[in-house]
Amino acid sequence: MPTPDLIDLRSDTVTRPTAAMRAAMHAADVGDDVYGDDPSINRLQAYAAERFGFEAALWFASGTQSNLAALMSHCGRGDEMIVGQDAHTYRYEQGGAAVLGSIQPQPIVNQPDGSLAIRDIAAAIKPDDLHYARTRLLALENTIGGKVLPPAYVREATLFAKSRGLATHLDGARLMNAVIASGQAERDAVAGFDSVSLCLSKGLGAPAGSLLFGSRDFIAMAKRWRKALGGGLRQAGIYAAAGLHALEQHVARLADDHTNAAHLAAGLAALGLNVEPVQTNIVFVDIASEDLPALKLYLPEQGVLATLATRTRLVTHLDVSRAQIDAALAAFARYYAVKQHAARAYRPAAQPSSPATGSLPPGLAELYGSMT
Repeated sequence: MPTPDLIDLRSDTVTRPTAAMRAAMHAADVGDDVYGDDPSINRLQAYAAERFGFEAALWFASGTQSNLAALMSHCGRGDEMIVGQDAHTYRYEQGGAAVLGSIQPQPIVNQPDGSLAIRDIAAAIKPDDLHYARTRLLALENTIGGKVLPPAYVREATLFAKSRGLATHLDGARLMNAVIASGQAERDAVAGFDSVSLCLSKGLGAPAGSLLFGSRDFIAMAKRWRKALGGGLRQAGIYAAAGLHALEQHVARLADDHTNAAHLAAGLAALGLNVEPVQTNIVFVDIASEDLPALKLYLPEQGVLATLATRTRLVTHLDVSRAQIDAALAAFARYYAVKQHAARAYRPAAQPSSPATGSLPPGLAELYGSMT
């Protein structure tokens, strides 16, 4: 199990509550939220709704649950939503909209900046014909893959959707990263959407919870679906206190995560790796397939946790400092230095004797031996 001294770059979901957040959770007033009696939940929902400019908000145990309740509140059985092929609601939520909501997803290709081309949205909308599912909803995501949707595009897309009679939902799991990176006001970032889901347990650092925003009638419907999805919790105010603390104390500091991600990306690029441009707290780097087995052994021994693949995602967050980013970069640098040394020592004809593998960084002796 990961310990606090590990450099965990797998996701920003791995954050632990800070001491101040734990204190707020310990002191939380609680009640039965199914009855609407939890004062901390009620305070969080009222505060967040006003802050983001919506009539109402509803707390959920997870972002997947809040997204699903939103989709089911917008769409009936046999209705269709237009969504990006890379969107979390389509790709990473077990097809819940279709499986549990009987909603047909119409996926379209995400553009390089994460957007859905207006022409593609238009082409995906079905005519009013009994042969087709009824297109009811446009679902966007911001950030998506660490990219911030351009504000001008968001305005254009939501206006277009409304002109065609579609509702709009924003999966804003990392919405606050988009706000900080773009410099937008929070209300401007969600303007034009009928519903927005905001995760409290990623970069904001709460142990659990997401908020769903919308009109009073929409949230009333979503609350019914929340109950059907098993999301009616009792003394949930302990989590609400964490969410309040996150919104009040952890938003501005997301800029540190973005700076650390840029630093990490620059360091990996300096090692000769292909790194995608970084906008927020997510770094994508290409790792050669032949390096994956050794890196999967070596990095954990160096105290670095990462989900390694040919396209590796590394995520910065409040539990990763600049010093730890430098330590992770040093681990990558040692690996590639030893690999280069081993390649130079390779003599296929002479079969030279191997150096003392005990002098190599832990985890690389096997790699070196396989190359000599």
